[in-house]
Amino acid sequence: MTYLEHINGPQDLKGLSQEQLAILASEIRDVLVETVTRTSGHLGPNLGVVELTIALHRVFDSPKDKVIFDTGHQSYVHKLLTGRLAEFHTLRQSGGLSGYPSRAESEHDLVENSHASTSLSYADGMAKAYRLRGEHDRTVVAVIGDGALTGGMAWEALNNIAVARDSRLVIVVNDNGRSYQPTIGGLASHLSTIRVSQRYEQVLDLIKTTVTSAPVVGNPLFGALHGAKKGLKDFLQPQVLFEDLGIKYIGPIDGHDEQTMEQALRRAAEYGRPVLVHAITRKGFGYALAEQNEEDCLHQVPAAPAAPAAGSAGPGKPAAPKRSWTDVFADEMVAIGARRPDVVAITAAMLHPVGLAPFQAAYPDRVYDVGIAEQHAMTMAAGLAMAGLHPVVSVYATFLNRAFDQLLMDVALHSLPVTVTLDRAGVTGLDGASHNGMWDGSILQVVPGLRVAAPRDGSRVAELLNEAIGVSDGPTVVRYPKGSVGVEIEAVGKLGGMDVLAVPGADNGQDVLLLGAGPMAVTCVEVAKRLNDHGIGVTVVDPRWLKPVDEAVVAVAAAHRLVAVVEDNGRAGAFGDAVARLLHDADVDTPVKTYGLDQEFLQHGTRDEILEAAGLTPQHLARRLTEAVARRANAAVTPTVTPTAGRAAQEPVAPADTPVTED
Repeated sequence: MTYLEHINGPQDLKGLSQEQLAILASEIRDVLVETVTRTSGHLGPNLGVVELTIALHRVFDSPKDKVIFDTGHQSYVHKLLTGRLAEFHTLRQSGGLSGYPSRAESEHDLVENSHASTSLSYADGMAKAYRLRGEHDRTVVAVIGDGALTGGMAWEALNNIAVARDSRLVIVVNDNGRSYQPTIGGLASHLSTIRVSQRYEQVLDLIKTTVTSAPVVGNPLFGALHGAKKGLKDFLQPQVLFEDLGIKYIGPIDGHDEQTMEQALRRAAEYGRPVLVHAITRKGFGYALAEQNEEDCLHQVPAAPAAPAAGSAGPGKPAAPKRSWTDVFADEMVAIGARRPDVVAITAAMLHPVGLAPFQAAYPDRVYDVGIAEQHAMTMAAGLAMAGLHPVVSVYATFLNRAFDQLLMDVALHSLPVTVTLDRAGVTGLDGASHNGMWDGSILQVVPGLRVAAPRDGSRVAELLNEAIGVSDGPTVVRYPKGSVGVEIEAVGKLGGMDVLAVPGADNGQDVLLLGAGPMAVTCVEVAKRLNDHGIGVTVVDPRWLKPVDEAVVAVAAAHRLVAVVEDNGRAGAFGDAVARLLHDADVDTPVKTYGLDQEFLQHGTRDEILEAAGLTPQHLARRLTEAVARRANAAVTPTVTPTAGRAAQEPVAPADTPVTED
């Protein structure tokens, strides 16, 4: 039985020797590599915090003491040390462990948010609450990466923590020089100087070794010299930044030396006031493949490929990898850059994940990585646009939430030509509730002058991206999902600026106008096939642009019995509501059904599983629409009672034909 198998909670760590702790660290790395390479997840960050996390749980008493992991993607070791080894094989699987801290899993987990730079604000509030309640024996610990320290919210918190003199708060900066890629900015340069300079520690070691050996006066003399530490730091290396803010600084510490790390944390815990412990770690430490991966040290690895089915391509004939939506965007951005020298790109510490690396390789002077600072990215884009450029701000859809005020007041208010591309829009799946891009379709509807596009397939990514960048009188957004692009669906006609993808069969009437947003338009084509087979005529339209709603919808909606809108966004205030509002304002009384995601935080699962649970599959939608059409038909039959003829039925009036222009 391994040491790890005996760890049912942090208390089980307390009695282990240093030799046993080293073996435990090795066992943890083995479990991380075996599990994460199979299930997918964040491997590099967790390999880098093994000893650091062990030291945390040796020094502090969770859950009485509160440990908050910023972003949370480096909490796998914490999960293993808090009794979740038996379930760890279910990591990021439906019904299994979350890839981030989860309050539903353990009393040791506090924050279920995968958005960066928030931990210090949580910690500041908790520490102040414990002080106010007189609970002076509790310490709050925030573990934050150097990448998350590029976020402005972290510095707002530090500004407040610095004056909270009586807060028992320990900040552990896990400094590996990387977020996804090497960390960007002035703070990164400052920390890099500390990371590469060992002169300060060497001098202190020399003083301690030499002076303390002197009889009688040795230890007092060392104490006096240690009091001059601040001046020595000033002279030898520029690591006084945090102390200049008023926060006690300890470090830099080797984050892979558990014993040294533990000693530093004990000093911090005993101090009783805000302390920052600066730990130097290596992302991917202890796993050669991760350490040698220059791009991101295996920050996040995909799941192991499934075994090939019988009769499929053999070992010598691997299946061709499918292109992702991000790949299509990346290629088109490079092509646009060749034609448009005014186009520049901005990323918030996610150059590779959002597909801007090829653009940077082609045009290195036209890409700006601002670190984890989406708010700054958006207002910086406004400045670039005011100076005559056309910036493209590329972020995950879920992170646009942070820059909403800047998009509204700094970009849209001034009608600036800024294009925002939202990767991972809609259901993302296994990354959990905070990663699903299901909010932008609602919040963007309220921004005046904004145009929002949603491509249904790979060809439309390129098409709509070019249209968006061609807009010069206001901001534009192009949103697309995570994963591989699917089948291409060509239009059979045009309706205003929209694509008609299917029309009713020759023997069917115009029963349902089915509008599918983005990739849901492809789903709607399959729905139409099922309904037409059952005698229900369906017109499928891809709106292409979700905002503003094309006015051509009004006439075609009036000619159908029912309008249905399908989107993988939250239903409240989204595209479906905008369609219903347009028809209401135009006095069109055709009922509108909206199908989307409920306004709730979704449990992690695959995209297909979540869409299935939400009823957004062809089978579910076809059944629900069949029922809706049947109810509409029954409502149109008006019973009439006369003294002589009894009951008579009034047949519904057949709707007028709707003109659709052929390509």
